[in-house]
Amino acid sequence: MPVENKNFLPVDPLNQSLLLKLARDSIRCYLATGREALVESSHFPPSLQQDAACFVSLHIKGKLRGCIGTTHAYRPLVHDVVHNAHAAAFEDPRFPRVKREEEPELHIEISILTTPQPLCFTSEKDLLEQLRPGEDGLIIQEGVHRATFLPAVWNSLPDKKDFLQQLKLKAGLGTNHWSDRIEAWRYKTITFSE
Repeated sequence: MPVENKNFLPVDPLNQSLLLKLARDSIRCYLATGREALVESSHFPPSLQQDAACFVSLHIKGKLRGCIGTTHAYRPLVHDVVHNAHAAAFEDPRFPRVKREEEPELHIEISILTTPQPLCFTSEKDLLEQLRPGEDGLIIQEGVHRATFLPAVWNSLPDKKDFLQQLKLKAGLGTNHWSDRIEAWRYKTITFSE
């Protein structure tokens, strides 16, 4: 069983190209056959066989077309990429399924996450003070309400308060909602794209 490494980030350009090709092949496979692609992790380099969490984001002409991912590593990275690429194209509830004619226009981006680290805070103000814009991905949770923003979201929401308010909305909470039961974790990503 792979050892969890909170700083696991496969940065090798060859591996990045391989993962991007896997993501696109996953989408093409479903468009051609109606079935999810299957991959054998042992056919890939050892670093890509490690358990890791990733998000796959799809864009067309600079606009988001789908984004799905996992926040905790529980399966080999190659499997996570294949599944999340499929899910981003065909299961993101915010968008209609990707059509065959759209596939060539898709721009694929993959973000690989470090292990989320719990944040200790006593108030919303305390949490905001700990956030590092442009660097932190953030997960918040209260009961069944859970959401995350990747570090890239800071590009469109550079203000800490706006960032947290929009994340609360994404989690199904009000922008002014606060309680002692809110939990939060931060993580970093390495992001690469076609």
